[in-house]
Amino acid sequence: MPSEILINVRPNETRVAYVENQTLVDLKIERKTSPTIVGSVHRGKVIRVLPGMQAAFVDIGLDRAAFLYVGDVRGDVSGGSLTTAFSVQDEGEDLFEAETDGEERVAKEKDIDSSVGSSQELSQPRPRIQELLNEGQWILVQVAKDPLGSKGARITTHISLPGRNVVFMPTLNHRGVSRRIEDQTERDRLRAIIASIETLGGVIVRTAGEGASETSLRFDIEYLQRLWQEIQRNYDKRTKPGVIHSELDVELRALRDLLNEDVDRVITDDEESYKRVTAFISQFMPKFKNKVSLYRDVRPLFDQYELETEIERSLERKIWLKSGGYIVIDEAEALVVVDVNTGKYVGKKDFEDTILKTNLEAVREIAHQISIRNCGGIIIIDFIDMEREAHREKVLTALREEVTHDRARTTVVSMSNLGLVEMTRKRIRPSLVKTLCEPCNYCDGSGYIKKKATIAHEIFRDLEREGKNQNPRASTVVHCHADVGDHIYEEETERLEDVERRIGRNVVLKLEPDFHREQYEIYTT
Repeated sequence: MPSEILINVRPNETRVAYVENQTLVDLKIERKTSPTIVGSVHRGKVIRVLPGMQAAFVDIGLDRAAFLYVGDVRGDVSGGSLTTAFSVQDEGEDLFEAETDGEERVAKEKDIDSSVGSSQELSQPRPRIQELLNEGQWILVQVAKDPLGSKGARITTHISLPGRNVVFMPTLNHRGVSRRIEDQTERDRLRAIIASIETLGGVIVRTAGEGASETSLRFDIEYLQRLWQEIQRNYDKRTKPGVIHSELDVELRALRDLLNEDVDRVITDDEESYKRVTAFISQFMPKFKNKVSLYRDVRPLFDQYELETEIERSLERKIWLKSGGYIVIDEAEALVVVDVNTGKYVGKKDFEDTILKTNLEAVREIAHQISIRNCGGIIIIDFIDMEREAHREKVLTALREEVTHDRARTTVVSMSNLGLVEMTRKRIRPSLVKTLCEPCNYCDGSGYIKKKATIAHEIFRDLEREGKNQNPRASTVVHCHADVGDHIYEEETERLEDVERRIGRNVVLKLEPDFHREQYEIYTT
């Protein structure tokens, strides 16, 4: 099906959309005020070792210290041997993931093929963090996850340098081929090529490397090895914590990860971006250079493809389905909950058939939404309860099939008897909502504010706590929001009189339009 990569560039924001069959499939947004730092390499200084958490805080030159887990520390950081196993994803931001499995670090079979090279599981217990790092120690690290919420960046000492066709891992001894390349003949060819190339570290052939010539693979590896040598020189030159290597701009990263034979066109609406894109493709993917074009129409590029409406839709809490059903998506810091409802859909046959059709339609929309929104962490989906086991299995199978198209690593667990499905999705950068929105300054992100009656009764209880005043001429002034004051005068006069009788003084309400609805102040004179 026809696919296009659309690049919208403005002075402070760049957006890259991957459109497949006129449907938004992937969206990357980067602003100058909050650029992603995933993949950047830093000279870091250990500022605190936490044995109780088996982790350390490292100053890498950012506002907040970065977090380094013991499983992400190489043995040779403190003079040990070179680590020989590493979990790597072959796509996009997941290149920088370092997973742990109990007390061992392993090369996960579902991510990479380990039949080439000497990759081994670490059978010995992992050293403790206090045995690997000391406060004040200088280390070379790479950012694996952007700072998120109150958390600092997640970092690793396992460096991964992605090229067009391969990932070069200078700190590891592993060679393999992406599991997403399924043709066995092609896998054997690629394994033979990378086995014949001398390198100073590990190499994984990415999905984009399928069909690549030996010359292209050698070019990638040689370039990345030169880049690694430059990073080492920059590390030695730098005397303070800070970045020594930055990743490509968002549009070039997108081209590196997304551009292939299936993409019909790459369209950018900025002349400088067009020059950068053309130069990048000419150097690294020359066979695609004729696919690049500069958009000159007066109508904005994303409007031309009706993407703005889709982006706005992906910021809404409730998403309507074509049948009349709908899903509700609530996003917390590390948890996303999706609720499926029949809504206006009443079906045509029986009740179970209506539920099944709604759930199946919701599956497609949920997979689409979590991808566009870049939801991550644990995702709980509350499907409409299905009595028939065959229906539950059909919905679960459909969900697993839909998420196979997701570029981020996604794992679907079984469905409970209540229709709850638990799944996980790898998240590196903040979600679309976190990128484009901020907590409501009125409800402070809770999504709720107290009812007027609730606040009124809080005021009454605070007045009673002050106790009875012996001065008969004393009075109390309550400063409160106008909505609360109006509610008290209209609905709570009996309670107000009771409070005045109990405390022995008059209560005067002074309305403050600038107050938060839940805000009030009590003064007695």
